[in-house]
Amino acid sequence: MSSHLSERNVPISIILCVLFEKYGYAPAHRVMAQWGERLLASDRLAQIRHYLYLNGMSGVHELARQVDASLATIRRDLQLLEEQGIVIRTRGCASLTATIDREVAFEARENHALEHKRAIADLAFCRIERGSKVFFDAGTTVLQLARRLRISPMPLTVFSNNIMVSEMLSGVEGVETILLGGRVRHTNRSLVGLLAEQALEKLWFDQVFLGASAVQPDATISTPDEEEARLNALMMKRTETCFLLVDSTKFARHSTYSVGFLDQVSCIFTDTDLDARQVQSLRDEGHDVVLAGHAEGKI
Repeated sequence: MSSHLSERNVPISIILCVLFEKYGYAPAHRVMAQWGERLLASDRLAQIRHYLYLNGMSGVHELARQVDASLATIRRDLQLLEEQGIVIRTRGCASLTATIDREVAFEARENHALEHKRAIADLAFCRIERGSKVFFDAGTTVLQLARRLRISPMPLTVFSNNIMVSEMLSGVEGVETILLGGRVRHTNRSLVGLLAEQALEKLWFDQVFLGASAVQPDATISTPDEEEARLNALMMKRTETCFLLVDSTKFARHSTYSVGFLDQVSCIFTDTDLDARQVQSLRDEGHDVVLAGHAEGKI
């Protein structure tokens, strides 16, 4: 019966209701209500986490207003989050623990301009050479490229200093993943330092896919972390084909440590929000610039 229902494009919630009623697990309306409550609770917990990240220590009354919940509900939520090690509660207030604060910061950066990052990754994916040995850096746009590879795998060896990339590609058929050693940089879950640099010096890649915190007006690619800058600079020297994956918000910005220059990059992948005059200026200077629109559900 369920196959006949699915063939008619009946919503999954209706199919579940029919199955629950037929096989006598529980009243369908009760099961669906409980399911809905769990979804609402999960969404509310995510809202609390994000609000605490943006605003720091906050009171229970303030949180209740923000997520439109009762004080009793907020107190239960905070108790659950405290048991999970996510928040610390003190006298009617709550704040994120230091570790979770870093995780939420990473999530916020990962989700910034997400549609553009996915569209950029989709175009960069087309440049990956089957059977090659490539390097994926720790940039959030490059992470979207790893996600794209996960859903459309090919024979490939992927080196990375990004813990998230290694987790994303673990067990993907045909993809061999090699993670560099080094010191963990918690703010972006990357591996940096002397061990990572020594490993890179002994390797050569067919292609390197690189992100950046900033592309400065003088064509310098830069990042706020010194060790990451050294490692990324070395990545660029260990290949003849380096692709830069950066959304348009990264241009005309500055960051502390230099990684390299745009003339070391084979192709710049960015999005259509980049100012047309800047795009033309880059092309006039001889840079290959590929513009991506919004992704259309491919990732």
